[in-house]
Amino acid sequence: MQCACVEVKSTMVVSEFHWAQQIPLPKLGPTHSRIVVGLVALVCFINSYDGEFVFDDSEAIVNNKDLQPSTPLNNIWKNDFWGSNLSSNSSHKSYRPLTVLTFRLNYLVAGGLHPVGFHVLNIALHSVISVLMTDVFAILIGGLAYDGKGQRLNQAPKASFLAALLFAAHPVHTESVAGIVGRADLLCALFFQLSFLAYCRGFRGGNERNFSVPWIVFSLLLCAAAMLCKEQGITVLGVNAAFDVLMICNVNIYELTHRLLFKGKPVDASEFVRAGLVVRLVLLLLGGSLLLYARWRIMGTGPPAFTEVDNPASFAENVFLRIVNYNYYYSLNAWLLLCPWWLCFDWSMGCVPLIKSADDWRIIAVLLLWSCLGGLMSQALCSHDAVKRRILTFTLVLLVIPFLPASNLFFRVGFVVAERVLYLSTAGYCLLLAYALGHVCCLWRKHRKLLGVALLALVCVYVARCAQRSRQWRSEQSLFTSALPVCPLNAKVHYNVGKNLADRGNQGAAIKYYREAVRLHPKYVHAMNNLGNILKERDELVEAEELLSTAVHIQPDFAAAWMNLGIVQNSLKKFDAAEHSYWNAIKHRRRYPDCYYNLGRLYADLNRHVDALNAWRNATMLKPEHSLAWNNMVILLDNTGNLDQAEVIGREALKILPHDPTIMFSLANVLGKLQKYEESEGFFIHALKINPSAASCHGNLAVLYHRWGKLDLAKRHYEQALKLDPSTPGTRENYNMLRRKLEQKQKTNS
Repeated sequence: MQCACVEVKSTMVVSEFHWAQQIPLPKLGPTHSRIVVGLVALVCFINSYDGEFVFDDSEAIVNNKDLQPSTPLNNIWKNDFWGSNLSSNSSHKSYRPLTVLTFRLNYLVAGGLHPVGFHVLNIALHSVISVLMTDVFAILIGGLAYDGKGQRLNQAPKASFLAALLFAAHPVHTESVAGIVGRADLLCALFFQLSFLAYCRGFRGGNERNFSVPWIVFSLLLCAAAMLCKEQGITVLGVNAAFDVLMICNVNIYELTHRLLFKGKPVDASEFVRAGLVVRLVLLLLGGSLLLYARWRIMGTGPPAFTEVDNPASFAENVFLRIVNYNYYYSLNAWLLLCPWWLCFDWSMGCVPLIKSADDWRIIAVLLLWSCLGGLMSQALCSHDAVKRRILTFTLVLLVIPFLPASNLFFRVGFVVAERVLYLSTAGYCLLLAYALGHVCCLWRKHRKLLGVALLALVCVYVARCAQRSRQWRSEQSLFTSALPVCPLNAKVHYNVGKNLADRGNQGAAIKYYREAVRLHPKYVHAMNNLGNILKERDELVEAEELLSTAVHIQPDFAAAWMNLGIVQNSLKKFDAAEHSYWNAIKHRRRYPDCYYNLGRLYADLNRHVDALNAWRNATMLKPEHSLAWNNMVILLDNTGNLDQAEVIGREALKILPHDPTIMFSLANVLGKLQKYEESEGFFIHALKINPSAASCHGNLAVLYHRWGKLDLAKRHYEQALKLDPSTPGTRENYNMLRRKLEQKQKTNS
């Protein structure tokens, strides 16, 4: 057995890589090929640079307190990707602190949540990864060969360039690049590549027995960094091990399997297993075991809990059907690589109906998938062509190993199909496609120009599809609506379209999509809750109560639905039921300031003033900036004649919310009744500076001046209030009284 890391003669290059030279691409130098690949990667996704925060970005970035400078930096090492504590049972256990750290850096550099910086970094990362793929493919295709000066040779420059070009422009990457949370996949892929390249660097001397342990250890550290970006990063150890066996030690899998299967010449272990290989594999095994153990300890309470709607196949009781559905999911992933046209931000909730019987025609897709994989495996193991065996084996390694964490083989995952998990596996597909195109060009040499046009057309189609898809990821409206023709049976798609419409004020259209979401998934409690809220605002209270009651019956710990049910029951004058619903909400979410606020409103309606004040005080203790609760306390104390206490509460509120015009307004009213006219005037004027179009503020300031005897100022502010809101009856009456008083005064003076 000869080591692959030796100086290569030109005759061997011609014989082994003749197919690669037939690819109808210009032969570019290493620098130029990298520039072209990097530019293509930029062109594909550049139009997403000014997109919004969409879909999962709201939870991972917008609502994630770990990004804010006020949050201690060490929190990112304690919390999951979404900002929840890892020890919490509700945590998804996605531990990606390095990814969150880059989000935090984006936040600091931009001075807040400005999506442009986040998107630009994602695009730049994809460009860098695509450029590095040129080196990765060059090694996988041509091996570690060096010239006399110690410079690594690229023995198949056209093939590696084509594979990297296809990788840079593959449309399935759109979710990872245009979606900011895809940063986890990008960083993981970057450290994955660096770990692989560092492992290769350990054999730079050309002799596998004299490998560099520091480089192997450095490769393990980069693997750990990849894991800290996304869990998938540990799979690089499998790729490194396969590279060592197949490329470094040049183990002949065909010969080994032939001897084992047909019992020919006895197998001598020393022929296939070298001492250095054993040491390196032990290092990889120990490093991987240590990383997995650390990862398990960090998870704290065990694996995350997912629901049936997240991954229905994993809940199938019949083992055979579970396996069939898993394999159907694999075939869908393979189809996305082959034909990335039907792309969707979410594939759950009925998007992919379960296969429930053996006569389902979709089983053909499973059979076709395994027929193709079987053909590839047979060629990878049994072909007489050593280069073909090696390239096809690496194709399978890159396709399968990075995908294993998403395969449901080791643990249940929280999705059906996710385009982002194919980011690394795409490298295997692009390697296979480049190899196949090279051989097609060898067979059809007479049509080389036609094949060149076809290849250019394929790249152009990829680029156009990337541009179109990344444009859809620019806003939630376009992203969600783009999924309707792809997954019309997906209740979550209809829910998100409805939610986006409701957020933009189009509640009538939102109702249609929420109803469809509930029809498709009758236990979709979040759709019921949002639909109930809209119906409540449209005063369709009976149906709203039915929907919300159904939601809490299906999910008794749904605190938000309990609170909304209480609001509806309060509007229906079902006060006892409303109080019961509010307390149920608080039972399931103890820190629920909005629920305490609504409970206080109920008690105020029932003239249970002490209970109302206690509820609002609880709301402000849980959420000190709860303006409505503070304001209602001041108003209730004012209305019940407790002016001194109202003044104390108002001043306390303004210490926390010094620029809140509603609290200033309420406190000014109290101070006016206490005849503290100057202070009252100051708060009214300050409130009007913040909100000069507040008619009620002008009207009450006019009343203050009226009491104070500053009649000209009172007249001016009465007129301003009536100009802003002519329909206010109290202001009109007070203004008429003032006019009569001024007329009498004028007559007396005359």
